[in-house]
This record gives sequence, C-alpha cells and structure tokens, in this order.
Amino acid sequence: MRSIRARLLVVLLGSTGLVWFLAVVWIYFSTQAELERVLDARLMEAARMVDSLLTDHRVDLALASIDGNGTSGPQSRAVEPQSYERQLSCQIWSLDGTLVGQSEHAPQGRLTDVKQGFSETDVGGETWRVFAIENEALGVRVMVGDSIRIRDRLVSEVIKGLVAPAALVLPFLGGAIWFSVRRGMSPLKDMEHALAGRDANDLHPLPEARLPKEIAPAVEALNGLFRRVADARDREKSFTAFAAHELKTPLAGLKTQAQIALASADGEVHAHALRQISAGVDRTSRLVRQLLDLAAVEADAEQSSLVAVRASELVARIAGNLSLPSAPPIEVVYDGLDADRPVRIDPVLAALALRNLIENAIVYSPQGARIVVRLSACKGRLDLCVEDEGPGIAADELSRATDRFFRGRHRSSEGSGLGLAIAKEAVSRMGGDLSLENREPHGLRAVLSLPAEELP
Repeated sequence: MRSIRARLLVVLLGSTGLVWFLAVVWIYFSTQAELERVLDARLMEAARMVDSLLTDHRVDLALASIDGNGTSGPQSRAVEPQSYERQLSCQIWSLDGTLVGQSEHAPQGRLTDVKQGFSETDVGGETWRVFAIENEALGVRVMVGDSIRIRDRLVSEVIKGLVAPAALVLPFLGGAIWFSVRRGMSPLKDMEHALAGRDANDLHPLPEARLPKEIAPAVEALNGLFRRVADARDREKSFTAFAAHELKTPLAGLKTQAQIALASADGEVHAHALRQISAGVDRTSRLVRQLLDLAAVEADAEQSSLVAVRASELVARIAGNLSLPSAPPIEVVYDGLDADRPVRIDPVLAALALRNLIENAIVYSPQGARIVVRLSACKGRLDLCVEDEGPGIAADELSRATDRFFRGRHRSSEGSGLGLAIAKEAVSRMGGDLSLENREPHGLRAVLSLPAEELP
C-alpha cells in the first residue's frame, strides 16, 4: 500500500474496530459476571425470605401443599416461555423426600439434590441455577432457582441494547476518521500542487509559515535543496562566463600573432610571432587543464579515498610533471617528517592542490628565484607548505585570493586566477584548510593542512 492516506485510514479504522470489538467482548463478560452475581443474590434472598415466612408461620405448610383447586400435592404443569420476572421458581420439599409445595412455573422434577447452597441441575433437559436452604426445625428444604437459558437471554438482550446504538455510531465514526485524515493530509496536497505547477527555472523557496511540525522539516529540506541548486546554477553561469572570457583573450592573441606571421616576410618577426603563439598555447593549455580540474573537483561529491603514500614521492611526481617553461628550481624541505614513512591521504586531491600551488608560485616568481616546499606531519595532520619569492598578495586582497578568476594588482600575464581556487576546493573536499600569508620581505606562503593518518 503506497498511499499514506489509505494506510492511515486502514490503520485508524482497523484499530478503532479492534478496540470496539474488544470493548464489546469485555462488556459481555463483565455484564454476564455482574448479572450472575446479582441474580445469585436474588436467589439467595428469595430462598431466605420463603424460609423466614415458614419459620415465622406466616405461611402454613398445609396451604403450601394444596393447589388452587383444593387438591393436595403438586400438579403437573407445562412450562411455557415467560419473561424473566416470572421465571423464578420455588419448591419446598420435606426432608423425607416429599414435595410439599412449589410455585406456578416451577418444573416438575426436583430442582436440586444439594442440601444447602448453590448448585446447577439439569431438570427436564433444562439447566437451572438453584439455591437451597434446609430448615431442620420444620423438616423442610426450600429451593429457589431460575433457568440458565433465561439468564443467557437476559445477558444477550443487555448486550444488544449496548451494541445496537454503538453500531449505528460506527459509520459516523468512520466518516469522521476519513474527514480528519483528509484534512490532516491537506498540507501535503497543497505542497504537491505548489511543486507541480512550478516552472523548472523557479527555485524560490516554498512558504514555511503555519506548517505542521511533521511537514515543516520536509519543506525546509526542499528549500535547502532549492538554495543549493540555485547556488550551483549561479556558479555554473559564472564559471561559464569567466571561462569564455579567459579563453577568448589568449585565442584572440593567437589569431593576432598568426596574422602577423602571415603578413610579414621578416624572419625575425616570424620567430617572435611563433614564440608568442607557443606561449599563448601554453597559457591556453594550462587554463583548459585548470578548468577541467576545477570541474572534476566540483563533480566529485563522494568521500575521499584514502591511500598510503610517501610525501617525498608525491612531491617528486608533481615536480616531474610540471611543464611550465623556465621553471625555477624547487627545493623540498622536510620538517619533523620522515620522507619515507607513508601516510594515508587522498593522493589525487592532494596532488591536484599541491600542483596548482607550485604552478602558481612558478608563474609569479621572478627569474633566479627559488621555490621551497615544506612538509611536516603532527598529530594526524600533514602540512604542505609552498613558499615563493614573488610579489605576494596585497593585504586587502588576501580574503578574495581563492575566488575563481580573481587576479589582483600583482597579476601575471600567464596567470588565470584559478590555481588558488582549485587548491581551496580540493583541500575542502578532504576536510582540510588552505591558509595564505605574505612573507617578509616579499613572497607568499601557502599552506595546505590535511587530515592524514600516519602508518607504522
């Protein structure tokens, strides 16, 4: 059953019906027990009253032994179904076994053979509940009883009197439950209509005022999703616009240099134009690679895959794969770290972040400068620090340095404004931090702080 409304109706109606049935069963047995107690008390009181009348000689035994026609002894009577009020029967027997007298509707057989107290006896195919009192002074035994069949009929009539009105109420109760469930589910229906009629580009949040507390978390989650999708679309639009702008500039430069080379017959002009074209291709290639790296980092939403790597091998692999021209020498310094000891990190994201930091340092370093890569590990963290001797970043621009395509006042012709943004995104995926600070007297220090597990 996939409908919540139908499920609620089935559960509520089923539980209500079960409670109703159990209530009827409980009423039946409790009413039966109570009636048994009351009727037994009635039998006892009736027997004691007859015995008291006989003891006080208010009723003569001679009268009790003569029927209405003046005939001595009991007479046979057909027992006909009567109302309960007329089904209380009384017999008076002598202790020697002679029937002294009986009431009008008493059975012909002896009500009980028990001398004293309650008993149940089958008389003429019918079961009777009897209370007997033995009066030794008068030499008689008084028996008062009623039919079990009549008792059961009385209990059934009482139950019918209780259940019949309740059965009439059940349809109204079912309708009330259905209406209540329908009204209770109306906020979900309203949310369904609001979402069904919404345009695909409409990412405005759903109204959150006066919502039931069971639905409010779902609406809040949807609104959070709308905000994230809107932010992602804004980033995508910004990314596309900036990428198109950044690619347009070097491509225009390449086209210009190619036209110069085609229009001139001077060999020196040809060589200069070709050098400019080569540099432009390198810059464009790096920009395209960085765009692909950024897209790959953003698209990888899965948890980082930790692998045991050696820091020395990681740095050596990155330095060996650098293809930038006239790269300054890179010095690797290990502070408090055994270079051959493996640590567990995400090697792909760590290499991506470190490579962009080193390339960024190369782009902004002057000729003859030196780049230092410092590695240190302490208390489950691995710090990768890249220091250069470039112009650094203006203090008022440090907070924006990791924004995409941001290029400060100390920009380089080879820079794209993506290196620090990629490093920031990659280290964030690993649960780490990227910190930037200027060095004295000049240069920049970029530190990647990554969670890492040292292995023995």
